[in-house]
Amino acid sequence: MMDEEVQERRLGFAVKVIGRAGFPSHDPRRWRSGPNVGVSIAALHRILDYVGEEKIRMYRMSSDFVPYVTHPDMPQFHRQIAEHADALAAVGEHARRRDVRLSLHPSQYIVLNAHDDSIVQKSINDLDSQAELLDAMQQGPEAVVVLHVGGAYGDKAAARDRFVRHYARLSEAAQRRLVIENDEFTYSLEDCLWVNARIGVPVVFDHQHHRLNPGPMSAAEAARAALATWPPAVTPKVHYSSPRLDGREIRRGKEVRLEVPLLRQHADYIDPWTFADFLGTLRDLRFDVMLEAKAKDLALRKLRADLRALGCADVLRQPRAS
Repeated sequence: MMDEEVQERRLGFAVKVIGRAGFPSHDPRRWRSGPNVGVSIAALHRILDYVGEEKIRMYRMSSDFVPYVTHPDMPQFHRQIAEHADALAAVGEHARRRDVRLSLHPSQYIVLNAHDDSIVQKSINDLDSQAELLDAMQQGPEAVVVLHVGGAYGDKAAARDRFVRHYARLSEAAQRRLVIENDEFTYSLEDCLWVNARIGVPVVFDHQHHRLNPGPMSAAEAARAALATWPPAVTPKVHYSSPRLDGREIRRGKEVRLEVPLLRQHADYIDPWTFADFLGTLRDLRFDVMLEAKAKDLALRKLRADLRALGCADVLRQPRAS
């Protein structure tokens, strides 16, 4: 067990609150109903109160937090961040009071290295807007926007080069906030390090993605290499999930068929033994952990309880800053 005086690594979950009913992550209404970031701000205040009660100190906001803010055909939504500057600053202060680290992860449709420049420009607009949102909330440098490198388009080397070139088109805020993550199919941790070497963008290590697309490094070696890309004054973070191992029920009418699991899918909860073994190899390094489990906050709460029950909660001990 850890002494309560010792700082723990922050554990986080993404977007949806499962452990308590009635906690939307943002305003989900369609454009005809006049959705507004003010509704999302109120929702985030409630979530921050909840995670504070549960001693959860990291949270990934919905990428739809500001509805339709970059939609090219709906200019009526484009100025929401500026129009709600005071309210955004207030909810950002709420997060700082709770010591909750915030982040964003744009959807898979945000592809900075696409061939089609209209897709690239849309991606730039979204990344600029998400960085503007975090700036409006007055968040420090730990609040990042996480992006995959993108597609290979038949020539991965050329696609990596395009990512580097298109990165230069981002706003100053987006360049400052952006971090990249290894994926399970195309861009390994080694590829992300190649990008980092050219433009300095920090790398988020994803454990499950690395196991599916490992490259030449072990998980511990890859994690250490990724963590070393972050600025010294910023606590890095890693992504962690367990693969789904149970069968999938496929329903067609009255027929129910059990199919084999897909290892790239996230399990509902986290395997505590594998988690503890992995973190045990990195005890000397400071970092936080974003959990990507289907059961969201319930998975986080269960993992903490499991680690205590198994006598290995010390893996959550955060080393002192040097």
